[in-house]
Amino acid sequence: MPVVLNPPDQRVVLPAVTWATYEKLLSDHADVSVPRFTFDRGVLEIMSPSSEHEECNRTLALVVEVIAEEWGLDIRNLGSTTFKREDFQRGFEADSCFYIQSAPQMSQRSRVDPAVDPPPDLVIEVDITNTALGKFPVYAEFRVPELWRYDGTRAAIFKLTGSEFVENEVSVAFPQLSAADLSRFLQQARTMRRPAWLKMLRNWARKSLPSRL
Repeated sequence: MPVVLNPPDQRVVLPAVTWATYEKLLSDHADVSVPRFTFDRGVLEIMSPSSEHEECNRTLALVVEVIAEEWGLDIRNLGSTTFKREDFQRGFEADSCFYIQSAPQMSQRSRVDPAVDPPPDLVIEVDITNTALGKFPVYAEFRVPELWRYDGTRAAIFKLTGSEFVENEVSVAFPQLSAADLSRFLQQARTMRRPAWLKMLRNWARKSLPSRL
């Protein structure tokens, strides 16, 4: 497998990388947000996101935060925290990840142990210049129940079904929220002033509050 370098997100894919090398890279880059590492059974991806990538990522994360606040949900935003398991020979650092349904279980945990603790309930992947579909098996093995993917034009929601992700019309964590809603929010964020966009998003969340909450 050749080394692959694709700007502007600057992704490098390296074959035949040992687990020890992966661990050393993580240690050398501890407590920094970039680059982000994904390890899949000897294949290592190193990614430094572009400004467009990060803006879309933070916009989607803000959607989660605002809806959770308006719906009174206690969540944990773990950003691009490293999840790794040597027995899987896999590890990931998502663009963003959240504990939502499992937040009460994780409320007293200062450190996450993927071998013991549940996976994040929601992972966000922004994929404007490269496909993130190759990461789906990594997330599936960790049993991440829901994944949002944005390709620069369209947002898609995927639900873990068995051992594979299947595209879903609505969110598992936020059942009133559709993929079409996510796409619209992202497009509006590009054209609206941020205060107006936040007001619009909060109004939507209040009107969409599920009766069971």
